[in-house]
Amino acid sequence: MLVVTTVDKGREAVRDAQRLGRIVGLVPTMGALHEGHLSLVREARRRCQYVALTIFVNPAQFAGGEDYAVYPRPLEADLAACRTAGVDLVFAPEVGTMYGPDAKTTVRVASLTEVLCGPRRPGHFEGVTTVVTKLFNILPADLAFFGEKDYQQLTVIRRMVADLNLPIEVVGCPTVREPDGLAMSSRNSYLSAAHRRQASCLSRALFAARDAAAAGQRDVQKLVSAVRKTILDAGPADVEYVEIVDAATLQALAVIDRPARICLAVRIGPTRLIDNVAVDAGRAGD
Repeated sequence: MLVVTTVDKGREAVRDAQRLGRIVGLVPTMGALHEGHLSLVREARRRCQYVALTIFVNPAQFAGGEDYAVYPRPLEADLAACRTAGVDLVFAPEVGTMYGPDAKTTVRVASLTEVLCGPRRPGHFEGVTTVVTKLFNILPADLAFFGEKDYQQLTVIRRMVADLNLPIEVVGCPTVREPDGLAMSSRNSYLSAAHRRQASCLSRALFAARDAAAAGQRDVQKLVSAVRKTILDAGPADVEYVEIVDAATLQALAVIDRPARICLAVRIGPTRLIDNVAVDAGRAGD
């Protein structure tokens, strides 16, 4: 496994692989790797002959007062996990490599970033789209793999790639969950034991709403109320939002009459957690 920190070496490694006829898969991460990340690596390994993974805690996607300074950075453990998983290239740049002192260019996707997490994390998605565009240019892979747990991010990146005619295919991969249903996240490490037990209410609430929709409940307000009740019955929590949105546009729905996502963001203790599930609109009554 090759580990590089410079733009030129990363780009050269990807282009060398492509010159040999290999399909290159890219897995962008902020490190603190867990099974969710490794599932992306496995899918990349299945579909590609060369797998590149990035480890970069991107300061531009953290809003003021968020956890950039304390975000976990276990680089040696991450590299060991990458070797075991069969990663060919790890690109782990410093902040100064990714952002020059006079950088003035950003990438913004309108509309999709103005709902759900967007208003609650000012500048977050602009930071995401800017750094992902840079990574796609530095490591010009054929496919890029992202988890559906960050469904809004996945949708935004797909839109950006389409709008900018970027020559890369974005592949969404299913959310990986703990045995009790909690979506895997690097931020789960912030949860105390009591908060960790409480956090299982999020997936329980989402799965119950999904099943109710599949059984024919189309009324969004009733489904959202049920999700909120399940979460708040489990213990003190700050429910930032629970929304059911059009799966393509992320616009809020009043009635489930098309492919949709039930999305939520909840703070349990000091930890902000997000999750979502797809709604089978085809089975939600007719």
